[in-house]
Amino acid sequence: MPKQTDIRLRNVTTQTERIDYRAPMKFGGRVVTDVVLLHVTVEVETLDGRRGQGMGSMPLGNVWAWPSEKLTNEQTLAAMVGFSERIAELARVYQDAGHPLEITHSLADGYQAVAQAVIVEQTLAESIPRLAQLVCASPIDAAIFDAYGKTLETNVYNLLSQEYANRDLAAYLNEDFAGEYLDQYTLRQPKEQMPLYHLVGALDPLTDADIDSPLNDGLPETLGEWIAADGLDHLKIKLNGDDLAWDVDRVTSIDRVAGQSQASRGCTAWHYSLDFNEKCESVQYVIDFLSRVRERSPEAFERVQYIEQPTHRDLKANSENRMHEAAKIKPVVIDESLVDFESLQLSRELGYSGVALKACKGHGEALLMGAAAQKYGLFLCVQDLTCPGFSFLHSASLAARIPTVAAIEGNGRQYCPAGNAGWDRRYPSMFQVTNGRLGTGVLTGPGLGF
Repeated sequence: MPKQTDIRLRNVTTQTERIDYRAPMKFGGRVVTDVVLLHVTVEVETLDGRRGQGMGSMPLGNVWAWPSEKLTNEQTLAAMVGFSERIAELARVYQDAGHPLEITHSLADGYQAVAQAVIVEQTLAESIPRLAQLVCASPIDAAIFDAYGKTLETNVYNLLSQEYANRDLAAYLNEDFAGEYLDQYTLRQPKEQMPLYHLVGALDPLTDADIDSPLNDGLPETLGEWIAADGLDHLKIKLNGDDLAWDVDRVTSIDRVAGQSQASRGCTAWHYSLDFNEKCESVQYVIDFLSRVRERSPEAFERVQYIEQPTHRDLKANSENRMHEAAKIKPVVIDESLVDFESLQLSRELGYSGVALKACKGHGEALLMGAAAQKYGLFLCVQDLTCPGFSFLHSASLAARIPTVAAIEGNGRQYCPAGNAGWDRRYPSMFQVTNGRLGTGVLTGPGLGF
């Protein structure tokens, strides 16, 4: 039976914004130098006549979401922009009322048809991957949830119970979740503060000797400077995945530099996550890598908290890449592979022991996958897509509201700080890192929390 708090979508508007990176970022063998953000505003009306609007924003990370060998980066970006505009139109004409989880889930059923229309329109040589579809739709998804909360003048994380949702989680996942709702897997108040995972990219200088041309823009430039400035104790390390000697040396070099910087500030405990961006040919590479790191530096090995997506994102086509042995050593999480509940279940069969959530895959989808991960006892982390401004606050709000997530990933301040302008003044505790922590306790407002 419909609830008076159910909403109808009244209007959807979009605009894009391009921001240059402060410094290039390399991952998965590709280098990124700028970002195109999709900003979305959604107007809604409840069945009892209340009206309001919300916002969503997300980088259209085509290089990450659609690493094509047939199309140029310009073509994939144009296709993703076109797809986003068509999804906005799909939402604009959507007639049914419901909870945001129902509406966004229903809209997702139309993504593939929209993707096919874009392919025909732009005469492209391949289809839009599901991951890229999710990224394009995610700011629309976020704006719907944000508008719902702002219209009801309540934080949207507190609008997930049976009192507001019309269907239980079994409708979206499986019968393991019968009678359950998302309020059981989220917090009513955000964590007061959380550690920040700082990215050490493959091109990032560790010491002054690594700098060819100083940026001289007032921000730290070396790893040591970043650690000293922000009191960092969580580092995410980008690795090649196809050069074992380089990868091992990179981790041990970072550990050496970090050790010197941490000693000067009296820090005795810090942590790493390792990201191969799918480049490892097999799980044996991961096992060999961990073995060599442990031989070279047992301390560095112990500091590794988890490993991200070491092999190809297409789990079905690469089912020989089973992670059971590697996951016995360190948690191994899926990232690019996670596009729906089926992919989560398949990853469990293949030995993955954790899940990386991203706001860029959709707010509702992230909450559903977070619930499933908790139900099945999987390691959980939240990662960003070099998200600045609104999109970073959104990603951080997810991390702060999911009980078992221990840290926030955020590298927008490193690579595209211009996108934080304005937001950093409104929420200084979320953009000024103190002792390696961000003040997530401020994310309590209506809608998505800010």
